[in-house]
Amino acid sequence: MTSAPSTSVPEIVNALLDLTAWAVLDVDPEGRILAGNDEPGSMQLVEIAPDGTRTQLTALPSRCSGRYVPGTRRVVVQHDNGGDEKTQLSLLDLAPSDATVASLPTGPALPDVRPAASSLPARLPATLETLAPLVHDPEHKHDLADVSADSVVFLTNRRDGVDFDLVVHDLATGTETTLYDGGGYLSAAAASHDRRSVAITVLSSQPRSTQILVAGDGGDSAAALTAPDEHAHHAQVAWTADDDALVMASDHDREFAAVVRVRPGEANSPENTVWQTLVEADDHDLEVALSPDGTAMIVGHHQDGVTTLAVHEPDGTHRCDVTLPDAGVPTVVWAPDSSRFAVHLTTPGDPGSIHLVDAATGTATTVVDGRDQVPAGLPVALPTVHRVPTPDGEQVPCFVYRPVPATTSTSTGPALTGASVLLIHGGPEGEATRLFSPVIQALAATGFTVLVPNVRGSAGYGKRWVSLDDVHQRLDSVADLAALHAWLPELGLDPERSALWGGSYGGYMVLAGTTMQPDLWAAGVDIVGMSSLVTFLENTSEYRRAAREREYGSLEHDRDFLLTASPITYLDQLRAPLFVIHGANDPRVPLSEAEQIAAALADRGVRHELRVYVDEGHGLAQRANRKDAYPAAIEFLAEVLGGTEVLGSTGTPGSTGNAGGDE
Repeated sequence: MTSAPSTSVPEIVNALLDLTAWAVLDVDPEGRILAGNDEPGSMQLVEIAPDGTRTQLTALPSRCSGRYVPGTRRVVVQHDNGGDEKTQLSLLDLAPSDATVASLPTGPALPDVRPAASSLPARLPATLETLAPLVHDPEHKHDLADVSADSVVFLTNRRDGVDFDLVVHDLATGTETTLYDGGGYLSAAAASHDRRSVAITVLSSQPRSTQILVAGDGGDSAAALTAPDEHAHHAQVAWTADDDALVMASDHDREFAAVVRVRPGEANSPENTVWQTLVEADDHDLEVALSPDGTAMIVGHHQDGVTTLAVHEPDGTHRCDVTLPDAGVPTVVWAPDSSRFAVHLTTPGDPGSIHLVDAATGTATTVVDGRDQVPAGLPVALPTVHRVPTPDGEQVPCFVYRPVPATTSTSTGPALTGASVLLIHGGPEGEATRLFSPVIQALAATGFTVLVPNVRGSAGYGKRWVSLDDVHQRLDSVADLAALHAWLPELGLDPERSALWGGSYGGYMVLAGTTMQPDLWAAGVDIVGMSSLVTFLENTSEYRRAAREREYGSLEHDRDFLLTASPITYLDQLRAPLFVIHGANDPRVPLSEAEQIAAALADRGVRHELRVYVDEGHGLAQRANRKDAYPAAIEFLAEVLGGTEVLGSTGTPGSTGNAGGDE
């Protein structure tokens, strides 16, 4: 751990927002880990050598991700522009040594002994100017789906801006082959070992449902492995060792997702598809990650916001449990030889660590211990798990983070005693999990009790629960906010001093709660939320509209209900002060959603502040922007709920910030 911070609230909040996040992206045959780390200010690529040495690979203006090209020292880098999500693909060559290349002499007195430009690796960390373009068209998305030694598989909407095609790019020749252009929103793709077939995951017509197609040569021809209109979610699809079947997590014909093997039946008809259950549980969802050679699979048991891991044989037989330091939210990536896998783990007390796990024994070796960066003595609130009753007999899962004793004497003391913040996740088919959140910790350090619910419509609690807010049931999830408010006295909290905080769909819930339940909420923080479901659907990116209409309702058939469910319809009831944060480049929830709510609040004289960040999209990816926005939002809540200033001046209510300049 690092040295202890000062006990003042501003310094504690600042220390929390300075903690860096990690991601695990790939592992190469030599045991190097391709990771993401946001220490440079946004998520950039970092390579971790087997001896622990860390090398920053990219220094791009926006966050990025990537994959190794197997058998080479090259990386496919996926990046966008200022959060616009129009992802581009580039190549980063890591060999020969960057230091050697950088020092090679040139000039009229010496021969130019450098490699040809096409093979010259970028100096590290690479910039946009030094990356080699692979698939570039800045007006469209190109999402990386699969990488082999010879080719890259990507999903792109460049044909018409709406539908996604499946394209294979040959790395040697640059030739591109379209394997599927049958339309729809493609979310993932996995190539078979022989590279002759690709399994495609496409969003289907039902809310939170997917269909699995299998494509090969032939353009728009693809065999449907699952039915297009089935209410079922299939994910984490991978090919078996012999390429004759797929393994995936699916809630086909069941309440909770199980690990299944699926193979085509006669005539490649979904009605004849053969389903085999490999691992199942009666009361919680399972996740799966099949090894590259198909000889093992990691099974995750997901319960109440945490996931425990075990290794299983390909037939489902349990091999070993995975031993990790604590329960939390893991992400796993297999090594190419299937002997081990990397795990990124975040827990309520760990901002994010990286472990290498032996697939034969489940024993983990820590590569990066995220707890080392947490200053000694920094207060960390740990959640308790609850079920909150609703008037119609449901039970809302909820995590509660109370201010730890060390913070109550260093914050506002009695001023915020009993004050609370409900933090609602995005999605709406997302989930609040028990991970480390600097925002939650900062709110708790300031003196707030933080409630983090999974209102109806949330994933992680079975098919029934995630379906309870579909289309015309939307306002049932808003009603859960009132049930949570009614439960506050059970925690000893003051119902007169409770605020809402949320991003994306959570931002919509903030606006819905403060407008539709004006007597309940004292303030709100809306981050990239929708103020009108009608204008949101009209103005969101074209490729997203159909996918979002399946959840909220369509403009053509459900406009009247969309108006009824829109916060802006109830503005005449709103009196709670609002703090609004938005990215200027947001392709999901356009900036106009924030601008119209701010304009309406200004017209009515309701206290508010709007901060717009010109280099952000759907949320805040840049640390500098987070450090500008979040302390100001916390200060705003402390002033409203506690009548006190705890972090310092935050600007003039109603102003627009241009710092830097989860729908």
